[in-house]
Amino acid sequence: MRQPLIVGLGRSGAGLHLRALRTALGRAPDLWRGPVVAVDPRPGERAPVPDGVTVTPSLERARELLPPDRAVVHVCTPPAGRTAVLAALCAAGYRDLIVEKPLAADAGELAAAAELRDRHRLRLAVVAHWPASGLADRLRALIASGELGRLLAVDVAQHKPRFARSLRADDGHPTAFDVELPHSLGLVLSLAGPAEPTAARLTDLRVGTSVRPGLGSALLELRHANGVRTRIVSDLTAPVRERRVALDFEHGRAVGHFAPSDADDHVQLDVGGRREVFRDDALAAFLHRAYTRFAEVAADDPSWEEEFALHAEAVRLLDAAKRHCADEEALRGAAR
Repeated sequence: MRQPLIVGLGRSGAGLHLRALRTALGRAPDLWRGPVVAVDPRPGERAPVPDGVTVTPSLERARELLPPDRAVVHVCTPPAGRTAVLAALCAAGYRDLIVEKPLAADAGELAAAAELRDRHRLRLAVVAHWPASGLADRLRALIASGELGRLLAVDVAQHKPRFARSLRADDGHPTAFDVELPHSLGLVLSLAGPAEPTAARLTDLRVGTSVRPGLGSALLELRHANGVRTRIVSDLTAPVRERRVALDFEHGRAVGHFAPSDADDHVQLDVGGRREVFRDDALAAFLHRAYTRFAEVAADDPSWEEEFALHAEAVRLLDAAKRHCADEEALRGAAR
């Protein structure tokens, strides 16, 4: 029976993963056993931790309490510098990892993560609860059914006010591409298949005299191999939260609304004016699936490679978008 080890006790680890683990355990009492062990490489940023979690001062102490053969490690540190965390876990003998999105901050970090995965034969699952959600299942079924004809376009909006975290110098998310877009990019790749970027844009976050380059908003446009066009927009200075995906077909439109936060697990789907509301705790469902796979699927099973390839493709697209924006900024600077 496996046992969770949380690495990183910020918003993701202490808030989302611990809550989703409790929900998943309630649905499947034999999913894991024993107390959750946790360690935070940045203890000054620690979020409140609920009772029943054993917080340790170091990975070495965590290993004494929870050896690698019993552990599923949740890597909940920011994407910048994540390779060093993965390397430390590999050196300590851990091999089963659930890594927060995005898998890596850029192409260089992705190559390093891939090398660690291959050398240590890691079973590595990247958090992708939007593609694993019940709402995504219904959207895929709608596409496959042909009920509304051929899929033509996907339009995603991911907006939320994120001022306090973005203004911190050590936020760990280099740009707005690294915050919300990994959710939707994995979703649109699962809905419409492989793609190439056609446009990308970043804006700065400005509050008074404070400026954080690239952390205001992000836009990414894609053309998929099958001709579908995708537009993803994320505004981290928006006054309200919104997580919406709209699918335009030949003969109609479907609009899905993901839960805007962890305060409520209800989602909505409107197909041709027919609106449905249902519960869909996507992160708990994703973790249940991941723990089941660790229990049943060997490290040499091709599904691990396929999953890694999907998330590597998302990193590649985001890296291309960042480089495009950097080149545009350099050209504007040269013209001044």
